[in-house]
Amino acid sequence: MEANNEIIFDKLVYSCAFEKYKGHEEFIPEYFLGFQLSGETHAFHAQGDTVVTENNIVLVRKNQLIRTIKYPSKDGKYQFLSITLDKDTLQQYALENKIVVERRYDGKQKLFFEPDDFLKNYFISLVPYINKKKEATPKLANLKIREAIELLLQSNPDFKYLLFDFSEPYKIDIEEFMNQNYMFNVSVDAFAKLTGRSLSGFKRDFAKTFNATPKQWLREKRLDEAFYRIKQKKQRPADIYLDLGFENLSHFYFSFKQKFGLTTSEL
Repeated sequence: MEANNEIIFDKLVYSCAFEKYKGHEEFIPEYFLGFQLSGETHAFHAQGDTVVTENNIVLVRKNQLIRTIKYPSKDGKYQFLSITLDKDTLQQYALENKIVVERRYDGKQKLFFEPDDFLKNYFISLVPYINKKKEATPKLANLKIREAIELLLQSNPDFKYLLFDFSEPYKIDIEEFMNQNYMFNVSVDAFAKLTGRSLSGFKRDFAKTFNATPKQWLREKRLDEAFYRIKQKKQRPADIYLDLGFENLSHFYFSFKQKFGLTTSEL
């Protein structure tokens, strides 16, 4: 059963599930602030694995790849509330409050932090909108988003160097990045953005680095990893194909036989 995502008002999304649900890869283009109302979210990303437990708050950075597994609580319900802090809203806030950042954020890469009472109560104040006991006008929705920004800056003033950095992303090491993120099934265009490049620049640098196209390299890299996991770790194809970026099991079997000349069972 898939998780049910419902847009309560602009930029506020409520996610609910009643069974364990393994989500697909997600390219996160904007910052978002989230609160785990019940259950747990297990997030897998380039910096490692993060478990978001009940009553914890997450501030998720923009321009990254994340895969999640959603686990309901003991009472059988998973609930997660998230509010997007998009670039236009942050730029308008920075302009109105005369915020200028001179350096980049150098804080830790942690995705989540212990909520203070203000942030926790902020999310609790949004619950009536989920229950449809209140209707949010566009003006009120805008105020709630700005309130989230205020509370974030109050909890950690250094977050201004993160949220209000509107410079273009630097080009990062394409070899290191791809070797860390090849298992995410996202478009080549998303990989380009994440490495700070245009699509044409990404393809050009990729060819220089790997002597192959992104599509060719990703296929070979994923299949080599599959071979290792099946042969050495004795893992089942059905348990790993999604984690390695394949969209369906039949496509994985076909590609594996095509590359190695034998089926996974023969291996």
